[in-house]
Amino acid sequence: MRNRTFAPARHVAEACDRLDSSDGITRALLPEEGRRQRLLEAATALAARYPDPTSRPLLYGALVGVKDIIAVEGLPTRAGSALPLEAFPLSEGTAVRRLRDAGALILGKTVTTEFAYFDPGATANPHDPRRTPGGSSSGSAAAVASGYAHAALGTQTVGSVIRPAAFCGVVGVKPTYGRVPTDGVLYYSPSVDHVGFFTQDAAGARLLASVLLDGWRAGVEAPRTITIGVPDGPYLDQAEPAARESFESSLRALEEAGVAVRRVPALSDIDAITEHHRALATAEFREQHLERFARWGAIVRGGSASLFDSGALITTAQRAEGAASRGRVRAALEALMDEHGLDAWACPAAPGPAPLGLRSTGDPAMNLPWTHSGMPALTVPAGLVDSMPVGLQLAARSGHDEDLLALAEVLEPLL
Repeated sequence: MRNRTFAPARHVAEACDRLDSSDGITRALLPEEGRRQRLLEAATALAARYPDPTSRPLLYGALVGVKDIIAVEGLPTRAGSALPLEAFPLSEGTAVRRLRDAGALILGKTVTTEFAYFDPGATANPHDPRRTPGGSSSGSAAAVASGYAHAALGTQTVGSVIRPAAFCGVVGVKPTYGRVPTDGVLYYSPSVDHVGFFTQDAAGARLLASVLLDGWRAGVEAPRTITIGVPDGPYLDQAEPAARESFESSLRALEEAGVAVRRVPALSDIDAITEHHRALATAEFREQHLERFARWGAIVRGGSASLFDSGALITTAQRAEGAASRGRVRAALEALMDEHGLDAWACPAAPGPAPLGLRSTGDPAMNLPWTHSGMPALTVPAGLVDSMPVGLQLAARSGHDEDLLALAEVLEPLL
């Protein structure tokens, strides 16, 4: 589109045709009256604004979905709930504005679990509609996998970007904590919420990151010799046998291509890390939703209500320990990286492939320590288990998102 070989309006029409024909099965996007007309008008205006191809911005004409806990001007926010619009007095934030400024067109709002917790919407996995697409960024992953969207925004409090990306066979990125501004986002837990994103490949992820991340450093490339660490121990043992077998196959493929793989005992205290993370996030969830539950608690779903009630049981000491744990975990993981000369950690992106059924979004256990520590993480597709996609998760030092994305672009074709 930037080179005039394909008009944005033509792409909008084709994407809307695809959406009309198949989203009745996948149900990735929230309904919107007049979506096609809105997008065609936006595409026409975009082309008029940039008649010279050399002046066109990086995301010129790209269609991007936005998770329905992130405010978009002109589109309602309901956070996957039955609450009225007045319950979410949010204004469009920095991440969405950066997309628009880079020439992207907002395809629409994507389905989320209620309040980005576990109560799912109706979105199905595009690879098998009997299976979950993951969550809480369910619709964002499914929209990219279905081809409606070039990219989509999501959020991650535990595993809500990486897990659905793996289940749907796309690339998912959770940047370093704080590198994508979270204004305009309905918080679950301000201390650990990340704005992340989905793309169809690693090159697209790096392009999108250059638009979204604060302080992006251009020109970073992967090292000539790459060393990957495997965090051996109880954390890795959370993966199912078939997922472990697939993971080992991915490691062998990397080694055959010249990547050094070092097995390093790590995260032996994963149970304590998980407890600390949940205490912090649960306490903050209650705090964020006090007014909503006071006014509209009777129409909130059971899972969200249970989480809200659990927040009252978290002590001040538990919350403080949860917050302090974040820095300790990050320091320990990065010290091991320094000691063993690691460029990144590698592990399964989920305990297994997408489970059958739409009542659960799957287990985020494999994502939790990287979210808790705030370290950047991503997943790239890494084959199939039971005919369903699985992903290889990579995590790097805090603030080294550029290095991680460059690394992913090198490793992706090897998998």
